[in-house]
Amino acid sequence: MSASGAFATGVTPDAPAQPEHVEDTPPGAVDGLDTPRSPLRGLRGDFPTLARVQDGRPLTYLDSAATAQKPVAVIEEMNDFLRHSNASVHRGVYALAQESTERFEGARERIAAAYGGEPATTIFTHNATEAINLVAYAWGRENVGPGDEVLLTDMEHHSNIVPWQLLCEETGARLRWLSVSDDGELSLDELDAVLAEGRVKLVGVVHVSNVLGTINPVREIAARARAAGAACLVDGSQAAAQMPVDVGEIDADFYVWTGHKALGPTGVGVLHGRRPVLEGMRPFIAGGHMISSVQRERSTWNDLPWKFEAGTSAIADVVGLGAAIDYLSALGFGAVRDHERDLTAYALERLASVPDLALFGPLDPDRRGGVVSFAMEGIHPHDIAEICDRDAICVRAGHHCAQPLMRRLGVGATARASFHVYNEREDVDRLVEALGEARRVFGLG
Repeated sequence: MSASGAFATGVTPDAPAQPEHVEDTPPGAVDGLDTPRSPLRGLRGDFPTLARVQDGRPLTYLDSAATAQKPVAVIEEMNDFLRHSNASVHRGVYALAQESTERFEGARERIAAAYGGEPATTIFTHNATEAINLVAYAWGRENVGPGDEVLLTDMEHHSNIVPWQLLCEETGARLRWLSVSDDGELSLDELDAVLAEGRVKLVGVVHVSNVLGTINPVREIAARARAAGAACLVDGSQAAAQMPVDVGEIDADFYVWTGHKALGPTGVGVLHGRRPVLEGMRPFIAGGHMISSVQRERSTWNDLPWKFEAGTSAIADVVGLGAAIDYLSALGFGAVRDHERDLTAYALERLASVPDLALFGPLDPDRRGGVVSFAMEGIHPHDIAEICDRDAICVRAGHHCAQPLMRRLGVGATARASFHVYNEREDVDRLVEALGEARRVFGLG
């Protein structure tokens, strides 16, 4: 299962900003590995939920790929907005409404800048799932027809599968699939072969797999798709939370992500799109706010991004997401990525020492994000998660909304540990100890 070499990932190398919370560790200091420990330490206190004590044990949260914990800065920003600035945006001329609009649009500007986008092409949705559905309806039903193909990968989340299934059922198009190798990676040669047939209208690909952790070469995939006359949608839900992402450099037609994995609240997601493509699309949801004028027989649409933001927006959630991205930006997305890589490398080393444990995905931490999925012979993943919970360790168990990938891996489910800036190597140590306890409970060790 080893992997080597380097892929172009669409990630823009950044000189990490100096984080506010750093451990005073001498350069080159090591702790269990031959690489320096991440400087992002001591952040746990910024996240109130992690102060919980469960049955006398401190909480170890290893499920950030499902949803991340929220720092005090996000909670306080949302609280302050609701207490002092709450009003409908864009519609009022009074001072309170103008202040609300400034905070809402100011968050959009900062989020767009953090990810290399433009405010006008940074569209707020409820989550990544809605963003993908927006594209499937507003773009797909105008551009995909009988005999066309939508090309997905075997490692996609259900959110980037089911909308395209419905599109193909309605239009007479066909779904095609890129296979996943035993190393947990995609083949660009296979991509080229399928594109060369000339029927693909859209390539949908995850940036970082929520199961395998694989970092896909999305910039290269988007470029090859466009050269073949196809559009490209990238699901960046895991990537946007843990590494530098420049949507302008990736240059996909659509890049989607969700706020709650990036330390923000639930209920807000983001669609970045190429301006010419977005301008040519019909609206997705119709109603108030997304219109320019309404006549009895017809209406005209608002400018970008508001054409795709019908109704009253999730204003407080957008303000909270702005605070979350401010928090990550202050740490430096490069430093966040280094931290994720350090924890992943440490987890891969420690978990490899557990008997009868199989790891999934690339074993090179440079080629994967902060997600480690595994299975243990003789113990169901749900039992692993339950035994871990006895020690206040939160890990995910199940198919992770990736059932086609589970079938490719030959398993019904896996257990999954995933990391964020508040985790440290000690959390991995606690997980390994709990897995040893699981083996003892099941008479395996």
